[in-house]
Amino acid sequence: MDIDALIARHDRRVPRYTSYPTAPHFSAALGAGTAAAWLAALPGTASLSLYLHVPFCRTLCRFCGCHTSAVNSEAPLVTYAAALRAEIALVAQAIGKRLTVRQIHWGGGTPSILPAAELRAITETIQRWFHLAADAEIAIEIDPRRLPPDRLAALREIGVTRASLGVQDFAPAVQETIGRQQSFAETAACADALRGIGVGSINLDLVYGLPHQTADGLQATLRQALTIAPERIAVFGYAHVPWMQRHQALIPEASLPDARARFRLREIAETEIAAAGYLAIGLDHFAKPGDGLARAAASGRLRRNFQGYTDDDADALIGLGASAISSLPQGYVQNAPRVPAYREAVAAGRSPIARGVALDADDRLRRAAIEQVMCALRLDLGALLAAHGAAADALDDAHPALAELAAIGLIAWDGRTLAVPAAARPFLRVVAAAFDRYLDPAPARHAPTI
Repeated sequence: MDIDALIARHDRRVPRYTSYPTAPHFSAALGAGTAAAWLAALPGTASLSLYLHVPFCRTLCRFCGCHTSAVNSEAPLVTYAAALRAEIALVAQAIGKRLTVRQIHWGGGTPSILPAAELRAITETIQRWFHLAADAEIAIEIDPRRLPPDRLAALREIGVTRASLGVQDFAPAVQETIGRQQSFAETAACADALRGIGVGSINLDLVYGLPHQTADGLQATLRQALTIAPERIAVFGYAHVPWMQRHQALIPEASLPDARARFRLREIAETEIAAAGYLAIGLDHFAKPGDGLARAAASGRLRRNFQGYTDDDADALIGLGASAISSLPQGYVQNAPRVPAYREAVAAGRSPIARGVALDADDRLRRAAIEQVMCALRLDLGALLAAHGAAADALDDAHPALAELAAIGLIAWDGRTLAVPAAARPFLRVVAAAFDRYLDPAPARHAPTI
């Protein structure tokens, strides 16, 4: 496999495929009324997963691509927490029945920035309106530099079972350029403290393609991170999009590695993590063999949603908070992205839904094809068509692209089944894109392949 030729040909911006259709294709023509009808249609037996988006941090990292902003006082946090509680009630009232929640994911931003009393109050609101399963997974994203004792106690009280710690890279030159100074010692201490309150699963998030990042520096970061013995590791490629995230303009483009260097950095990460006994999961996740993510991958239950790879099998994912996206059986809906508009809506007792998309039969078929490629690295096209009751030629438009990918070794393809070899894993999104009939003609919205 000629890696340089593949990079030259296929290092382009394609979606991360955490949904299909992807968010750029959501429309304001689908709004709160439709969302309410979809929620009301959920049966009493449906299980839910809740995602709570907290779009605040103490400081804004220059590499960040999330919907977040910096705050220096607790007042906006308290106000926002009140809005979250109000939205939980609005959603529950729209559903009209007390459904079971099997997973809660606090994301951001930095959700652990919320005052301890607010973390408890939001959890109590969820328990008031929903049935929280006794074995529910409760996950939260944490900045290891800022976890005071009262937040740690609150995490224990709200039953957190999994925590995700941002690492990025421990190299001082990288940290200085991205505006995030964080030592290995404080990261390890945070993981120890979380385990001390009973958090059974630790995930570390690392990033390759950062400014001034070197092969030796990333290898050193990985070897330090692995001594923490996390249950999961995610290694994401940095997407430099200063035209979309203005603070990224503070990162000099000349300090970024080129496509070939990015590929090498990713290769180093995969090699080091695999050598430590972790299993590769999908595109960019790794897990210990006994972890739930690894078990889901082995049994064909691995899924992909807005949080990345997951073993979540809930019937619906409800997104709460500014910009949060819900995945319902009929389609996707997204809340107003800006905090003031979001707060204003829920304070007035209105749904904050701003846009969405309804799925048709073709969307469902292609979504299933993309998810199987992204999760299993293989696809039986005949079996998929039969399972969806689709015509034999329903996905024939993907065949020319698949044949081209097969000719250059990115997939094995016999006209019915495809398989992505391990060496082609970095190009997984390119393979998935063969099934995307909406592929955005404005590639700036998406992350680079490598």
